[in-house]
Amino acid sequence: MERTSARMQAGGAKVAAPPRSNNVFRSPAFHRSVKVSVTLVVVCLLWEAGCRWFEVPSYLLPAPSRVFASLFGSSVDFVHHGSVTLYETLLGFVAAVALGALAAAIIVVFPKLADIIMPLLLIAQIVPKVAIAPILLIWLGYGLAPKIFVAFLVAFFPIVINTASGLAAVERELLDLARSLEATRWQIFWKFRVPSALPLLFDGMKISVTLAVIGAVIAEFVGGNEGLGVLIIIANQELDTALAFASLFLMSAGGLVLYALIEASERVLIPWNSAASGQILGDHR
Repeated sequence: MERTSARMQAGGAKVAAPPRSNNVFRSPAFHRSVKVSVTLVVVCLLWEAGCRWFEVPSYLLPAPSRVFASLFGSSVDFVHHGSVTLYETLLGFVAAVALGALAAAIIVVFPKLADIIMPLLLIAQIVPKVAIAPILLIWLGYGLAPKIFVAFLVAFFPIVINTASGLAAVERELLDLARSLEATRWQIFWKFRVPSALPLLFDGMKISVTLAVIGAVIAEFVGGNEGLGVLIIIANQELDTALAFASLFLMSAGGLVLYALIEASERVLIPWNSAASGQILGDHR
């Protein structure tokens, strides 16, 4: 009964978020940021010390100092190449969220179509994207379109599966209550299924946004003249490992920022789920 009551509150009314301290330095998010920052600093210091102590050649493993020197001191336009990859990632991710949520809704609202749609989705997910990318270049050319489409393909499946699971996870008691009140299928969908699916939708978005970065870079590997993936190809050809690591650093930083933005949006839009998310991510109060 307690779970049912909580679901009804989530579906029918706004639930107040748990009280948080006004002191930013005492917030769980700040503590987690400090832990992550300290960990990264320690890893970089150990990495730097290891490269210097064992005199590792820079073409095998550049020290962090060389990586940052390449990032900030070279003539490569990292801003332009990074913005291209970010643009491809965002467009592919947004398309995956929109069409993935729509496909999940169709599967749940019209169960008979699931037997038709799901096999097609599984085939699209199983086929290696590296194998698809050259074909897309033939179909769509060497512009941004094939990169965006590969990012979309990689990010699409987690959105569909997570959203469909959330839409179908409404408790039977709530559905019986809605039908007893003569609610329409549309009202049941928006008042009960959508609130139930939002936490899983955001979980799928967190997975998909990181996969979208990978998809965009994979497409740039296969055929492109700009983007961080192209920089990595150039770095490999010239044995400029520092340039490759600098590009990897920007890719990772971009993925972390996008992940953090989705997590912040989740805390604002579905505050009733913030406590569970905090426990998973280590926000122990």
